[in-house]
Parts: sequence; C-alpha cells; structure tokens
Amino acid sequence: MASISNTYARAFADAVFDGRLDPAKTLQEAQALAGLVRESKDLKDVWAAPSILTEQKRAVLDAIVARQGISQVVRNFMAVVIDHGRVHFLAEIVRQFEQELNERLGFAEAQITTARELDEAERRVIEQEIAKLTGKKVRARYARDPLLIGGALVRVGSTIYDGSVNGQLERIREALGS
Repeated sequence: MASISNTYARAFADAVFDGRLDPAKTLQEAQALAGLVRESKDLKDVWAAPSILTEQKRAVLDAIVARQGISQVVRNFMAVVIDHGRVHFLAEIVRQFEQELNERLGFAEAQITTARELDEAERRVIEQEIAKLTGKKVRARYARDPLLIGGALVRVGSTIYDGSVNGQLERIREALGS
C-alpha cells in the first residue's frame, strides 16, 4: 500500500510543481475530496465499483467538483485514482501527498503534545527549537495530554524528542537501575 500511495503522491506533487500551482490550495482541495469519500460510504462504493461505468463515475466526480469549486488538476488527479481503482487508498495518498509537498517546500511536520494549552509565545519558542534541530521550517500540530505532567513530547517524522517530565523521570529511573 505504501508504494502505491507514494507513487500517486509523488506524481500528484510533480503535477502541482510542474504546473506552478498553489500547493496549499491544492492540498486543501485534495483533503476535501478525501474527506467526502471518508464520510460517504455510498460515494466510496460508487467510485470503487467495477460494475459502474467510468463515465458515470466521472459524472459524479464532475458534479462534486463543480459544487465544491475544485480545481482542474485535483479533478484530474481524482479521475486517475478512480480510473485505476485506487479509491480505497485515497486517504493515504493524500497524507503522502502532504508529506511530499512538505518535503519539497522544506517543511517539517511536528506533532507536539503538552500537558497544558500553550500560548502563542510558548508555541513560537518550541517551533523555533524544532526548526533548529531539523533545519527546516516547522508546521506544528498541537495536542494535550494531562498525563505528561509537564514539558513536551515532540514527534517529527519517526523521531521523538521527549522533553516531558514523565520522560525525564523514566531516564532517571533507568540510570539509577543500571
């Protein structure tokens, strides 16, 4: 599945950059279509059904595109996904597409979990530190977990930076146990 998703995501990103399109707008439109598929089992079933003619599937797509104001490049990408029977991979393709765009634009996605809500200044400081670590601009998503007690847990890709009180206590416990 990963290689299928990666292949489609890279090709879609190529189309966006070759066409000098707005990556953020294109991603938003692709996410909107993926959201419609996720929320509507009927829509997913129609687009995935081999018994329904391609022209009928595209007519449904075109109606949605017209109603949602989706760009031609996203419409064409979705038509390729539908035509090749990859609708069940759409959510993963769009996630991979977002990662591909971020990579090409020099962004690092960071999931930051803290015990409490951070104010804007605190968020800026954490994001600046992550930018120093990664050498990339940071797109941060925040979550709260009161079980952390304090500090922050940061995930950038597959790397985890544990600056939480829980993590510090665990490291002390391991050091004392050795």
